[in-house]
Order: sequence, then structure tokens, then C-alpha cells
Amino acid sequence: MTVAAVVEQDGRFLIVEENPQGITVFNQPAGHLEPDEALVDAVCREVWEETGWEILPTHLVGIYQYEPPEGGQYLRFAFAAEAVRRHDTALDPAIVAVHWLTRDELLVRQARLRSPMVTACIDDYLAGHALPLNALHYLLATAQPDA
Repeated sequence: MTVAAVVEQDGRFLIVEENPQGITVFNQPAGHLEPDEALVDAVCREVWEETGWEILPTHLVGIYQYEPPEGGQYLRFAFAAEAVRRHDTALDPAIVAVHWLTRDELLVRQARLRSPMVTACIDDYLAGHALPLNALHYLLATAQPDA
């Protein structure tokens, strides 16, 4: 399960150029959910680690299921978010660069996108897809009292 952030400012989207497995690709700031982590907390952490940006998630754009040709399966929760503040911090070692790109600039790089989810999330964001954050519920198991 992964989370991703669609962060837009003045028609440009926050994009990372990353080298996760020896091939440089473009992606939204995104990553895996960690144990005992809420989805919204995960997307804030991933954006911080990959870009140094502090964000404010505003809504859920969509949930995307993707099966790449090489096998496996990804389930991505994509959040729209506002960029709050950029911090000078060390980035995840897999990050080559951080960019603000228009959709058209991304399409020019389509062969180097991490997956088709990159443009799908942006297109849904631009189409106004929005689920409220209160549609997400984070429930923790609690110890049962002795009977």
C-alpha cells in the first residue's frame, strides 16, 4: 500500500526525479505506509523525506490499483495537498532532484514516469475529484480487558 501527494502551485506540480532501482524516473512524492501509521501522516512524511516540503493535505483525489507488466500490485492513495513551507533538510538518498512541472512538461517525460498512476492522479485532481479526509478512518486495535 502506498501514498502519494498531488501538490500544485500556479499550474505546476511537485515532482521528484528518483532512482529507486538504477533507473531514473519521475513521480509524485510517494512511498509505502509504515506500521502503525495513518494514511494522512504517511503522505506528509513521504513528502517531507523526498522533497523537504511541509504540506497540508486537503482531500483524497482517489485510490489507484496498478499491476505493472513485471508483476506485483500497487494500491495507491493519492492526496491533494497545499505546499506550506520548504525546509532545508537532507532528502531520501533515492531522490535525484525535486521539480515543479506542468502537466505538459510531465507528458514530454511520459516514457520516464514511474507508472501511469502519475498522470492519472494529476488528471483526476484537475477534473476536481475530491473525497473528504474525514472519509478515512484510522482504527487502532486496543487490548481487550481480562474477562
